[in-house]
Amino acid sequence: MATTTSAPQRNPFRRIALFWSETIEELRKASWPDWPELRDSTVLVIITVVIIGTLISVADFSFFELMTFFTHLASGK
Repeated sequence: MATTTSAPQRNPFRRIALFWSETIEELRKASWPDWPELRDSTVLVIITVVIIGTLISVADFSFFELMTFFTHLASGK
């Protein structure tokens, strides 16, 4: 008769608790920004998103108009 050996069952709640405690420990090691640095970074991100969004919108509109122009040119209307 063959015997099967398997890894011992681990308690999932202990693994979750270990993960949580290690996460908290790592977060305490992190350097957190002060208020002026956080505000400046937020403003920079918002300005960057607006600029990139505007560029993408202009490119999308331009390509749409270009394709419309070529479609009308090809159809002869």
